[in-house]
Formats: sequence, structure tokens, C-alpha cells
Amino acid sequence: MAHSIVFGVSPEELILNQAQELRRGTVVLACLVLLEEPQYGYALLETLNEAGIPVEGNTLYPLLRRLDKQGLLTSEWNVDDSRPRKFYRVNSEGSRVREGLTSEWQALVASISRLI
Repeated sequence: MAHSIVFGVSPEELILNQAQELRRGTVVLACLVLLEEPQYGYALLETLNEAGIPVEGNTLYPLLRRLDKQGLLTSEWNVDDSRPRKFYRVNSEGSRVREGLTSEWQALVASISRLI
């Protein structure tokens, strides 16, 4: 069966766009999980991408600043190297939020699985 192009967008493009929307909400949870150990932004970006969660720097860095401002992360500058880097780590409040989001994620996955 041939696929038609709707409004100039192919089905493949629609899937890519919708998949991006689907992933967008998971980046916060992924960051809270990965930042159990201190990481700086670029290392976190690479880890997320390697894990199959593609994120761009212009998305991740504002997210890290927002999570820090919301009191879910602690951050500190490491100036020991020639290039200063800001390291982030989840704090106790961030751990509580991570646990809550993990429960929500698991419930959502179970619900979608039942629908599928």
C-alpha cells in the first residue's frame, strides 16, 4: 500500500517529528537518573546521545539551568583544568522528584503497553 504525503510531509517525517515530541518529556527523567554521579553538560549530552536519547546542546543546557534553579540539582564549577566546567549532580530533592517521575513513567509504559 502506497503512503500519501499529507500537507507536504511524508509519513517518515511525521514519525520523526512525533518521536521527537515523545522523547522531549523523557529528557528530564533521563538527566535526573544520569546525574546521580556528577557530570558536566557536554559529557551528559554525549551520554544521552549514546543511550539513544538524542538531545541538542541548545535544549540540554537551558534544561540543566532550569533544574538547578528549581532546586533539583547542585552545581559547581571545576576550575582545576585549563577549561572551567560546570558540574551538575542530583540532590535529595531531585532524587525524590526522580523517584516520582520514575513511577509515573512506569505507569505510563504499562498503560500504553495495555493499549498496544
